This record gives sequence, C-alpha cells and structure tokens, in this order.
Amino acid sequence: MSRPIPEQEVLAGETAQTSCKKSASLEGDRANVYLLMFLYLLQGIPLGLGDAVPMILQSKGVSYNDQAIFSINTWPFSVKLLWAPIVDAVYSNRFGRRKSWLVPTQFLIGISMLCLSYRADSWIDDPAGPRIILLTVFFLVLTALAANQDVALDGWALTMLKRENIGYAATCGSVGQTAGIFLGFFVFLSLESADFCNAYLRSEPLPYGVLTLSSFLHYFGWVFLTTTTLVMLFKSEGTPPADEEPTMGILETYKKLIQIMRLPAMKSFLIFLLTMNVSFSACDSISWLKLVKAGLNREKFSLATTIIIPIKLSMLLFFSKRMTSEKSMEVFTKMYPFRLAFNLVVSAFIWAAPLMLVGQHVPLYFYGLLIFIYGCPQMASYFMKATRIAFYARTSDPTLGSTYMTLLATLSNLGMAWPHSLVLLLVDPLTFSQCSTDPENTCSNSKWAMECSGECETYVDGYYVLIAICTMFGLLWLRWAIPTVRELQKKDPQAWKV
Repeated sequence: MSRPIPEQEVLAGETAQTSCKKSASLEGDRANVYLLMFLYLLQGIPLGLGDAVPMILQSKGVSYNDQAIFSINTWPFSVKLLWAPIVDAVYSNRFGRRKSWLVPTQFLIGISMLCLSYRADSWIDDPAGPRIILLTVFFLVLTALAANQDVALDGWALTMLKRENIGYAATCGSVGQTAGIFLGFFVFLSLESADFCNAYLRSEPLPYGVLTLSSFLHYFGWVFLTTTTLVMLFKSEGTPPADEEPTMGILETYKKLIQIMRLPAMKSFLIFLLTMNVSFSACDSISWLKLVKAGLNREKFSLATTIIIPIKLSMLLFFSKRMTSEKSMEVFTKMYPFRLAFNLVVSAFIWAAPLMLVGQHVPLYFYGLLIFIYGCPQMASYFMKATRIAFYARTSDPTLGSTYMTLLATLSNLGMAWPHSLVLLLVDPLTFSQCSTDPENTCSNSKWAMECSGECETYVDGYYVLIAICTMFGLLWLRWAIPTVRELQKKDPQAWKV
C-alpha cells in the first residue's frame, strides 16, 4: 500500500539510521493521512462488491466452477506490475506525476460503475441463470481500474508523507481499504436484503431491500466522479527534486524492475510471498460459500459479521506502532500458527452448521459462534497484512517510485489469487457423491444431479480434503518461513536497492 519517501540524504546513499530513529509525528501530515485513508476507502468499494457478488451467486445455486470463473476478476491486483513502470515513466509534469494517472483512473471507475448499474440486476436475475461471463468481464474491468488507482496512489504517498511517519502509511492503506470493503460488502449485502430492511428499517414489509446492486453502483459512481473532481481541483502535488524521484523512460524502468527481481534478498522474499497464502486458501475461499449453501442467508451472515469491522479497525489503530515497527515481520510469524489453527476450527464449524441451521430460525448462539470463528482469522489476516505493508515500506527503494512497492504488493496479491482460483476449481473434482436410488449415478454434474430421483449423498467432500492438504502445507511452510523471515529482516537496507 502507501508509504512515504525517505529523507534526501538517505537517497543520496548516506546511512538511514538517523532518519529511522526520528519519532513519528503527524504534524503537517494529518490532512495527508486523512486523504490517503479516504482514497484507499474508495479503492476498497469495488473490491468489497467483488466479494459480495459471489455470495449472491451462491444463493442462486451457481456451481463452484462458475465461482472460479468469477474469481478471475481478482487477478488485476496480481498482474498490475506489468503496467506499473508505465505509470512511473509516463506523466504530465504540469498536472502532477501521480495525479496524471490517479484522476483519470478514478473518473473511469465512476463511469464504469454508472454503465454497469444499468445492467447488473438483470444479469444476476436472468431467468436462464446468472450471466457469469458478462459479470466477470465488467468486474474485471472495474478491478483493473482499482488496481491502477492503487499503483498511482502508492506512488503519490512517496511524496505526500514524511519518512518518520512511515508507520502510519501502512495504517492508511489497511484502515482505508478495510472501510471501503465494509461499505462494498457488509453494508451493500445488508441494505440489499429485504429481510434486514423489513426488520430494522421499515414499518411495513416489502419484498425487496432499500437498494440493489445497480442502485449501489449508480450512487457510488457519482461519489467517485465528485470526489475525483475535488481532488483534481484542490489537491496539488508537489514536484520532488530530481534526485529524490529521478525520471526514467519506460524501457529503463522495466530494466530496473528486472534488476530488483534479481536481488538475492528479493528472490527469497518472492518465494515467501507467492506461497504464504496457500495454507489458508481453502478456508478463505470456500468456507463461507458453504455456509450460505448450508442455509444461512447471506444478509444474516453480513449482519452477524459486521460487528467485527469496528473492532478490527480499532485494533489496527491501537497496535499500529507494534505492527509497523522495524521488526514487524516477527508479528507476522507469530500470528501465522494462530491463523493456521483456525483452518480446523472453521471447517469443524462448517461441518456442524447444517445441524444448527434447522428451519427458518437461527439460534442466537450460532451468531456468537459465527462472529468469533469468522472474526479471529479475519483479524489475524489483517494484522499480518499490516505487518507486511510496513516491511514493504521499509525495504522499498523510493528512487523507483511506485514500481518497487507495486512489485511487492503484486507478488502478495498473486500469492492470494492463484490458490483462491485453484481451490475453487478443485472442490468438485475432489468431491465424490452417489445417487441414493441409482448407484451408477455419481451426481458429478448438474445434469446427473437432476436425473437422480432420490438424493445425491456426498461421501467425500472436496472442501475437507482441501482443508487437510492446505493445513499440512502450512505446517511445512512455517518451518521454512520463520528462519527465512529473520534473515530477511536483518539485511542491510542496501541489500534491497539496485
């Protein structure tokens, strides 16, 4: 995410110890911190919607293969490195190096939301089934634009904040994006739900919520257009000295990128980032979809887990200094086993959920368990994310602007995206069922399932197979990762520079 630029003497090759020891102070940076948080909040809205739509699709009975297709929309954050050097090298000095990309990108996000708002509801409620391909294409475009906004915003933060406030940079990204995802996921699912609106917002019940996906997109499309206009007119971007952010051509920037990836320290860290989320992929990607399939309404899931958001934001702010210290990755390695243990806790809860969700009434204790079991791994994941962002900020070479940070963020996102899509594709092949009235019918596709006159009884659930595989992988990975992280954290700052 975002991170501030080091002092000029550090960039000139002098020692970094003096600047790093300065105490953090928001004096002169307070307005910049608030602006960064708000811009990251806007970025989180389309990401939250991208998480909410699978819940809606699952309630309409789509297959895990369709979910895997829709998950492609998360990939732009994993490949934004491909165009990040262009964002660094091509710009208008008069308009601003980062504003040259941030402003038009946010305008395009607003326009895309407005365009999608005219068709989104009809595509989801199509009588022949949700239009998965069309939804995937439009959300892919929306996410690609959000990824480009992230590249530009990360670069702008290099000149917007002071070096001594580097700990707050990680907090800006984590808190801002979390708040945006909260709006795009939890608030949207709640207000889209007829049950929620009838219970809490209306005196007379109606068969629909106070908004739909189309109306939500329409509203925030205008929010993006209005906000971007204000930023364009009233927020200036200072021009840093040439030795702080040297201008390089596109080809030269790509060459520098290749040099960064060849650094010995970066090679180890690359493996770390690409594999760190395999352990949690089955739990994060499938568990909550299975809960909806088991009978929990998506709006009730959203409402129950909403309480986690303010707690998570408060704890991120409260522990921000600890999580963004010079040894922030030690927090990561301590949280990892705790997060891994919840693979087993969550899968046990998913197994027991159908026994607790009997009839229309959801017992109160179920919500308590859901909040605890969903909230603990979510909070651990966000803490681990904040520690990584702080480490990125401390190791990045600011002379390459947003390209260096985008490399680290891209590797991290790619480490989440490929296991996410893979496990969704593997659920059905690893699941073995049999029709209760026809032993020859394996119910392996929708046609055979419809032909079964009895029930399709599952005797091997691919979800639990994947949970076991991922957990075993995590235990082995941790034995390698702990000493690797310690070595990387001890390296001299020059080991990360070209």
